[in-house]
Parts: sequence; structure tokens; C-alpha cells
Amino acid sequence: MRKIHEVLRLHFDLKLPQRQIARAEKLSQSTVHEYLRRFEESGLKWPLADGCDDQQLEAKLFGPERVEASAATRPLPDFAQVRHELTAHRHTTLQLLWEEYREAHPEEHYSYPSFCRHYEEWRGRQDLVMRQQHRAGEKLFVDWAGAKIPVYDPRSGEAQPAALFVAAMGASSYTYAEAAESQELEHWIGAHIRTFEFLGGVPELVVPDNTKTAVSKPCRYEPDLNPTYQEMAMHYGVGVVPARVRKPRDKATVEAAVQVAQRWIVAALRHRKFFSLADLNAAIAELVEKLNGRPFRKREGCRKSVFEELDRPALRPLPAARYDQSIWSKAVVNIDYHVQVDHSFYSVPYTLARQTVEVRATPATIEIFHRGGRVASHVRARKPNTPVTLAEHRPKAHQAHVAWPPSRLVDWARKTGLFTAQLFQQILDRHPHPEMGYRSCLGLLRLGEKYGPKRLETACERALVTGAASYKSVKSILAHALDTEPLPATGEPPRGAGHDNIRGGGYYQ
Repeated sequence: MRKIHEVLRLHFDLKLPQRQIARAEKLSQSTVHEYLRRFEESGLKWPLADGCDDQQLEAKLFGPERVEASAATRPLPDFAQVRHELTAHRHTTLQLLWEEYREAHPEEHYSYPSFCRHYEEWRGRQDLVMRQQHRAGEKLFVDWAGAKIPVYDPRSGEAQPAALFVAAMGASSYTYAEAAESQELEHWIGAHIRTFEFLGGVPELVVPDNTKTAVSKPCRYEPDLNPTYQEMAMHYGVGVVPARVRKPRDKATVEAAVQVAQRWIVAALRHRKFFSLADLNAAIAELVEKLNGRPFRKREGCRKSVFEELDRPALRPLPAARYDQSIWSKAVVNIDYHVQVDHSFYSVPYTLARQTVEVRATPATIEIFHRGGRVASHVRARKPNTPVTLAEHRPKAHQAHVAWPPSRLVDWARKTGLFTAQLFQQILDRHPHPEMGYRSCLGLLRLGEKYGPKRLETACERALVTGAASYKSVKSILAHALDTEPLPATGEPPRGAGHDNIRGGGYYQ
């Protein structure tokens, strides 16, 4: 905007020389002289008539803006297509697109500088940004910072990078930050809980990024929240509105807070060495307090004072109980009607075998849901590879099998005879766990059904005398009718001992 009106005022009202007018308005003396010359030639009188504004004055002194006729006839490029080409192909340049435009219009075209200038003007009209106005206590913006802080193992000296969580209130930019072992779900949820406790209340909305810990399935209109994140939000009574994908301006507050945190926290700790996450968070807490107390440059107060004035009175109170952090996941039920959670196995009703269920894991319990209904609940196992099974989850046949104690099998065998019971007991005692011998015992009972209890008792006696106490030996004895032959005398080698493949006792003398 030309400063014609102010030059005329200083010249006619204050009678200042042209040199002083030029110095006061930061113009060249020749420009001041040109303004005064044109005013005299225009025939206008000072003071100006009412209603004569700066635009009208400029039009009378300099005439209407002239547009070159040749420029008006030149075809303008399709700047929407130009932007599409630049974003779709990362190696595309304005120079290449201008050369293609020049080849398409060899006679009438803009020069390369004009092409770039017109494109920048068009883009400036398209890429407009709405200034966001945040109500007090309305939104809390959260995100992970890109920079990480190393934490060293005191024994090995190995460095493990710690992630930095940053949260900022929309109205006051009041900031909270903490370090976490990783960006996994449990640390994401825990950081939110501690943020609410740091604020001393709960905002209306939380605005996260589209990270996997927050959003299971991104969508512009209806994103699917992570079930654990959703449950935490319901516990605290807050709404979650994820930012749009690749739209950082939706959460400009936390983007600025992340940048500030990286400058005033990460950079400030660059010369310090931490050997535990607790020590690192203690140092971060001191820097966060200092950051929130730093005076603003372009407004009065600081983050803390504005937070106390605007956000804190508008926050809703914290719930009576802290959120019991739980982790949600999906699992497929194995054919043994168990699901695996952290290297342990938990039962569900056997009818859900091979079906997909949802698992809610808390530090104390494991809950399993199917189609929104809870189908199982277990106390969490403290040792890995531990099966946790409820009897009612087994099918009837499996329940009957588990109900067989070793003594029950021996009692069944005693109905057949004393030698059968002794053979059963030897088979069960031979294994480190009695259940490992159940099948052998059941097989012997089947042999009794086939050959009769009398022959089974005789076969078991021969097996005990010959030292062949096994299901296969008894089966062989019955199959070859050896139970009908007299038992060998004490010390006499059993039948078959003279075989060429049997060395005999004398071999070892």
C-alpha cells in the first residue's frame, strides 16, 4: 500500500521538507517528490473531499492498473494438475512442468519466473488455514515426540532409547511430558493416566494422532479406536477425536508442544547420562515445570498462569478410582479350547474352539469375550507355560477322563484280579505323571473285554513273573495263547530265552 495520504498530510499540514518526510515514512526522497508532483498535476485540493479514501486517491494520481494485453491472452497452466504432479511424483520439479507447458504452448506462454510466481499465487489462495479457537478445558492434544533420550544399563553400559510422550492443553498450551520404555499400548495408556493426574482434572476431548495404540483402523470419518484406549476414555468420561491422517494442522498445538519439548527438554538433557527411567522422568519433571513457567513472548503470562485462569476451572473432576489398565487383544481358540496370553494358557468353553475371541488382560485377571459377551474369567497366572483350566469348559468326555484318579483305575483292575491290579500299579508308578499311564491301563481293560477277565488275570501274572509289565507284552501273551502254558519255574529263563538274539546271563560273567 502506497503512503500517499500520509505524505500529503506531512507536507501540507506540518510543512515538513521532503527529506524529513522521506525519513519519517521510510521512503526515498524521489518517491516523495513524485507523489507531490502527481498531486499538483491532478488538480486535487488539500484537504481531500469527504469519502476520498486511499484507493480512490491512488487511482486519481496513477490511473487504473494497466494489464498487459499480451499477458491477458497467454494461456494459464492448470495449476491444480501442476500440484498433483508435484505431490504424486517426488522427483518432479517446476522446471520440468514449465518445459512441458512451454512445449504445449510454443507461441504464447509465460516465462519460467512468471510461471513460478503465478503458481505460488494460486497455491496461496488454495492453501488457506483456519485459525483454531479452543475453549477452556475443551481439548487435550497428545503425541509421541520424534526425538528419543538414551537410558544406559548400569551394568553393561548399553543404551536403550526412551520415547518421549507430550501432551498440551488447547487453550493454554499447558504442557506435560514423560519418558517411556517404548511406544507400546501399556505405556501409551499409562502416560494418559498420569497426564490427567498432572492436570488435576479431565478435559472434554483428547486429540491423538493415528498411531496404532490409539486407532485400530484409520478412517477420515469413523476411525475405529483401540479397545483398550476406548475403555480408558470411557472410564474417565472423555471423548477421543483422532486427527485426520496426514493432517498435522488438526493438532497444531501438540505439534508446537513437541517442538518446544525437543528444544527445551531433549536438547537440555543432551549432556546428562541417565541409568534409570525414574531418574530421567525426575529430570523431565523439573524441565516441564520450568517450561510452563516461562513467560510468553507475544502475550501476557505463561502457560501455567493461563492454565490456572482458563483450563483448570473448566476441567471435570477425576473419577474416584484410577483406571485399572487393561490390554485388549484378539486370539484364536486352539483345538484344546485354550487361548495363549503372555506364554500362559487359559480355557474357554470347548464350543468356541477355532473361533476368534477378544482378550482383556489386567495385572490381576484375564477376561475372554466372544461377540461382546464375557465367556471366561481367570486369575492371571504368575508363571509362564501355566495352563489355567475350568472343569466346566471341558466336554463331558474330557471331564470324565480328568475325574479318573490313579486309585480308581487300580480299583477297576482289582475286580479282575490281584495280578491285574499289581500290573496296573506298576504301569502307573513307572511314569513321572500317572496320567501318562492311563492309556496303557485302559488298553488292558479292553483286552479283558476281548479275551475275558480270567485270561487277562493269567496274562498279567505271566507278565509280572517275566518282568514284561506293559500293555504290549500282555497283548502278545494273549495273542499267542501263552497264558495257557504253565509259568516258568523260579530262576528258569522264560520261554524264548534261547533265541540267537538273546545273549543270556552268562554273557556278562
